[in-house]
Amino acid sequence: MTDIARLQIASPKRNSKEEAGWHGFFPYYAGYPHSFADKLIESAELAPGAKILDPWNGSGTTTYSAADRGYCAEGWDVNPVMVIIARARLLPTSEADALGPLARDTVKGIRADPRRLLDKDPLLTWFEKPLAALIRGLEHRIRDQLVGAATFSIEGAKVERMSALAATFYVALFTITRELAGQFQSSNPTWLREPKPGETLVDCQRRKLLERFVEAIDIMATSLGTRSHAGPTTGPIMTSLSVMDTAQAKPAAETVDLILSSPPYCTRIDYSAATRIELAILYPRLRISMEALGRKMIGSTRVPKEFLTPRPEWGDTCLAFLEKLGKHPSKASGGYYLKTHLDYFDKMARSLAALVPVLKPSAAAILVVQDSYYKELHNDLPTIIGEMGVAAGLSLPRRDDFPSARSMSGINRYTRIYKRKSGALEAVLCFQR
Repeated sequence: MTDIARLQIASPKRNSKEEAGWHGFFPYYAGYPHSFADKLIESAELAPGAKILDPWNGSGTTTYSAADRGYCAEGWDVNPVMVIIARARLLPTSEADALGPLARDTVKGIRADPRRLLDKDPLLTWFEKPLAALIRGLEHRIRDQLVGAATFSIEGAKVERMSALAATFYVALFTITRELAGQFQSSNPTWLREPKPGETLVDCQRRKLLERFVEAIDIMATSLGTRSHAGPTTGPIMTSLSVMDTAQAKPAAETVDLILSSPPYCTRIDYSAATRIELAILYPRLRISMEALGRKMIGSTRVPKEFLTPRPEWGDTCLAFLEKLGKHPSKASGGYYLKTHLDYFDKMARSLAALVPVLKPSAAAILVVQDSYYKELHNDLPTIIGEMGVAAGLSLPRRDDFPSARSMSGINRYTRIYKRKSGALEAVLCFQR
C-alpha cells in the first residue's frame, strides 16, 4: 500500500535547468521534470519488483525514472513517435562510447536519391527535393543498419520493438530535421506551420547535413556518458513501451503498483501536429497521417465522427462547464468547440475507467493536471478529473496545487480580450484504489 500522505511532491512545472544534459534531448511541452518523478517514486517506497505505469508516457520521464530506480516500468502512448523517443531515453550509459563511431559509419556514402521520395512525400512540405531525398536516405540507412524486421516489415510497424540504440539515432535525425525547418516555427512552440504560397523552402548542402547529424550524436554520447543514476539496481530492469490508446486499453487486472502520469491538457494543443516533422520522417514506415493520429488523441482539435452527449459520471463541474460553453455567444461555441470538448471528456472518462482495474488494491494513481480557459470560462480540469476518478471507483485523499504565472494559452494574443486570471494552475491529484 502506498502511503499517499508521505509522498514527496514538488512542483511539476518544467524549467530550463531540468532540460540540460541527457534529459534535454527529450523535451515535452506537457510533461513534468525528471526531478519531480524521481522524488515522488523514491518516496513511494515500493517493494522490489514493483511495476510503475504511465498511460500517457510522452517522452518517457516516468518510465526512465522508474527503470533508473530498478522498478518494472510500463509506458503507453498513442503516438508512435513518442514511443520511439521514450525508448531512446532508456539507452544504457554503456553504449555511449559506441555512438560516435557508429554515426560516422552510418553517414558514409549517403546521397540524395530522388527515387526514395514518395508521391506527395510529406517532407516536401518544408524541404527542397534534394534535401528531402537526403533526409530520406539517412533514415533509410538508419533502418538498414539498426532496425530489423521485428520492428519494420511489410506487415506494418511495431515501434515498441525498436532498440534503444536505433531509437537514439532516430531522435538525432528528428532533432536536426526540426532545426532545419526552424524558419517555419510558429509563435506556438508546439506548432510547425506549413509554408505560405510562394515561400522559399529549406535547402542545405549534403556535407553540412551529415556533419550536423554526427555532431548531434556526439553531443548525445557525451551527455549519456556523464549521466548520473539514482543508485544501483537490485535486479534486471523490465521496461515495456507500447503504442496504446488508453481509452481503448484492456490491460491485465491488478498488476500495477503505481500510476504516475500527466494526461493531455484540454488546451487545444494539437498533439499530432506537434510531431509533424517526426511523422513525416517516419511516414514510409508508419503510413499514418497526422489527421488519423490526431483523431485518436485525447484533446483532438478534430470534430468527432460520432454524436456525443454529456454523461452523469463526468461530474457536476464538467456538466456545468459544458452547459456554459454550449450557451456561450461567441462563434462556433455551441457547435465545433462544444463537440471537441465533449470528445475530450468522453475519452478522459473512458481512460480513467480503464485504468482503475489495472491497479492493485490500495495502489496509487498520481496525475498532474492543468486547468485552462475557454474564452472567459474557467475549465477547472483538476476538479473535473478528480470527480471523474472518484466516479470510476477511486478515492482522492490528497491534492497539491501549484500556480504558474505562465501557460500555453497566453501565447494567443486574442485571449487577452477576455476577463480571466493570467497563468495556470497545475494540480497533482493523488488517487487511491
